[in-house]
Amino acid sequence: MRRLRNVKIVATLGPASSDYTTIRALFEAGADVFRLNMSHGSHDEQAARHAIIRKVEADTGRPIAILADLQGPKLRVGTFANDAEDLAEGAAFRVDLDPAPGDGARVNLPHPEIFAVLEPGSALLVNDGKIRLRVERCGADFADCTVLTGGTISNRKGVNVPDAVLPLAALSDKDRADLEFACNLGVDWLALSFVQRPEDVTEARALARGRAAILSKIEKPAAVKAFAEILAVSDGVMVARGDLGVECPVHAVPPIQKRLVRACRTAAKPVIVATQMLESMIESPMPTRAEVSDVATAIYEGADAVMLSAESAAGQYPVEAVETMNNVAISVESDPTYREVIEASRRANRQTVADGIVAAAREIAETTNIKAICCFSQSGTTVSLVARERPRVPIIALTPIVTTLRRLCLTWGVHCVLTGPVDRFKMAVVNAARAARDYGFATETDQIVVTAGVPFNVPGTTNILRVAPCDERLIFRTDPE
Repeated sequence: MRRLRNVKIVATLGPASSDYTTIRALFEAGADVFRLNMSHGSHDEQAARHAIIRKVEADTGRPIAILADLQGPKLRVGTFANDAEDLAEGAAFRVDLDPAPGDGARVNLPHPEIFAVLEPGSALLVNDGKIRLRVERCGADFADCTVLTGGTISNRKGVNVPDAVLPLAALSDKDRADLEFACNLGVDWLALSFVQRPEDVTEARALARGRAAILSKIEKPAAVKAFAEILAVSDGVMVARGDLGVECPVHAVPPIQKRLVRACRTAAKPVIVATQMLESMIESPMPTRAEVSDVATAIYEGADAVMLSAESAAGQYPVEAVETMNNVAISVESDPTYREVIEASRRANRQTVADGIVAAAREIAETTNIKAICCFSQSGTTVSLVARERPRVPIIALTPIVTTLRRLCLTWGVHCVLTGPVDRFKMAVVNAARAARDYGFATETDQIVVTAGVPFNVPGTTNILRVAPCDERLIFRTDPE
């Protein structure tokens, strides 16, 4: 099954998409990666979804990536005696450590770590920012606030503290249990919520022990400020615009998104743009024009993937949402302006032999009649470097390591093929030619570019580039050994 676009689609699974028929339909409609949201559903439910995905993978013969999204430390107010209260603009309101049920004047905030960093003038945002409080006076167990934006506050609504780096680990006890469960299950990617510092990522990596790649969700101002350091220790990034749009001024999110996507492209690490991309399709079979434009913008920026959340997990039209995203991507990538934008934003980053090899592969492919760039890779690093170049021809990744193959399903433009181990470059070329023909990228009369490393089966040794025919007879005639 060959995709007709380069950007990848991530679809979240949930109550609306938990059976084999729906999950297979989502894959056939265009989903390349399935997201398991660990904030919702039991371990048994997630294990069942995982098993179905792997059955779809086996039945279709195409690798599928699975991303487990950890909940992260959720900060919430306590409960109210009347379940909810209306806060008026300009009113005084206290949050404190007193566990007693709240009323119109106060409520429990059971997080001493918040009080440890609050200062007069700090902002507290409740219920996704619908209620805004300004701290006037505070101590180790309380904060007296003024209501800047009023509304109804109810039991256990979430709290954001945008002005401070909280002394919280990115992994709660629940996250640690979920991480171990997901790794044992065999997921390919782990997404970390509410990352604030690079140490959050290194802690998760130590716990994962190489069983899954680590993707950092950028949704806090602290993470934006420390992004270079976070990116350096991450395998990928998600621009999680939901909480980012709560904690940052909403008008600041688009330029942040653009900066993060470009930084990830330069680093050759996959980046997902997520949250509210086709939000109206939760209840409508058609998206708004603004939503289509939002998806298109992320694709024009060169994002590796765009993501559906509630649209595919709990919406009434999960398959239609994937089809819409797929069609938008095909339309955008067929626009001549798309290539102009992508190539204008390409940044030369030639520091190693592998960098030079992949840059040469792109230039050769784009100046001659080459049908595909075929990369043999153990770790997937070379494939990611080729994808960073955003070539005009398809990228075929060949590896005998299924975990590498699945992780690459998140990377821009990559068609993943499982191959047997090879120990000679000639056989690598033969396998590449067969893959290009079998999947409809080339015919026997066409040529491909093949990159690999010698000695084989050693990560990080990309040092060979060859323009090769897709006719095996010509390969053996020119390479008799």
